[in-house]
Amino acid sequence: MSDVGDIVDPLALENQVCFALAVASRSVIGLYRPLLEPMGLTHPQYLVMLALWQYAPLSVKDLSRLLQLEPATLSPLLKRLETAGLVERRRASDDERSLAIVLTGEGRALREQAEKVPVAIVERLGMELTELRSLHQALTRVIGAANGVHLAAQ
Repeated sequence: MSDVGDIVDPLALENQVCFALAVASRSVIGLYRPLLEPMGLTHPQYLVMLALWQYAPLSVKDLSRLLQLEPATLSPLLKRLETAGLVERRRASDDERSLAIVLTGEGRALREQAEKVPVAIVERLGMELTELRSLHQALTRVIGAANGVHLAAQ
């Protein structure tokens, strides 16, 4: 592993991990837009739906933790999804103070359309699935390191 001091200009834009991550994030999310628009979803709403398709019902607290979003950021997303008829917010049966997010029939049905999204993204990226899996593992380690959790190399 090379030392940061070995980099000719450590402040050069092209040497910045944050720059590469920001551009990659915007670029990849941009590929999702035309796939999600017919479904009536934005990318953040799609992430909420992915979590709910996998784990529903979820408390707002658990959904916030799972998506690593502040409840104040998550709340407007949930309101729009509820207005669209995809989710409902209900008082949790085991804790009246907690809101549970549940999928409606329409929200559950949307999953079938969403199942086409990952394949389309892989095709649009034109990258091998093994390369994308390696990238996902590396990004997961970056997220852990940035959050103070040092994961063993996988």
